[in-house]
Amino acid sequence: MKATAKINSKTIRIILISVIIVTVSLIIGYYIGKRHTFSGPEEFISSIKNDASISIDTVHQETTRDGKKEWSLDASSVQYLIQKKRAIFNDLSAIYFLKGNKKIYLTANKGILNTESNDIEILGNVVVKNDDYKLNTEILFYDHEKRKIFSRAPVKIFDGSSTLMAKSMSIDLNTNNLTFSGVRGEFIGDMSL
Repeated sequence: MKATAKINSKTIRIILISVIIVTVSLIIGYYIGKRHTFSGPEEFISSIKNDASISIDTVHQETTRDGKKEWSLDASSVQYLIQKKRAIFNDLSAIYFLKGNKKIYLTANKGILNTESNDIEILGNVVVKNDDYKLNTEILFYDHEKRKIFSRAPVKIFDGSSTLMAKSMSIDLNTNNLTFSGVRGEFIGDMSL
């Protein structure tokens, strides 16, 4: 029985020493690795993307007015260019909350906000949709001063059974007028004139 107790106590001691050695090695390896991957402020400043003054990954923003959510925005990253007065959002996704629990969804590869004028440029695989319609284009602009949304690129609007295509479009948010140029369409179903 004494021999068994010695073996168990030796085995336990070896296991404990091994665990301590492995733990210490992992901690030392971690700090050595950190020292080599981050050498100080110079490397941090040079790692900021492009010519951004500030760069942030994974952004979520919500705006409320009088306790009601107006819109929410998500992006995989944002770069704020102080000198150019621009904020560039990548992999943009936004939801606009309207009266009657209606929502408008916007997705795009990139969104550029002019922080001085509040004008917005939405670029790359732009999709705007609600419960009834879906709009596709490659570029969409918002002129804040004129309160106009427009695209000089071709747009397609789907409603599930029909498609409207136009060379350009403009929406005046002051008058709620929608204007298309170069329109053609495909309409499926009964149509009476």
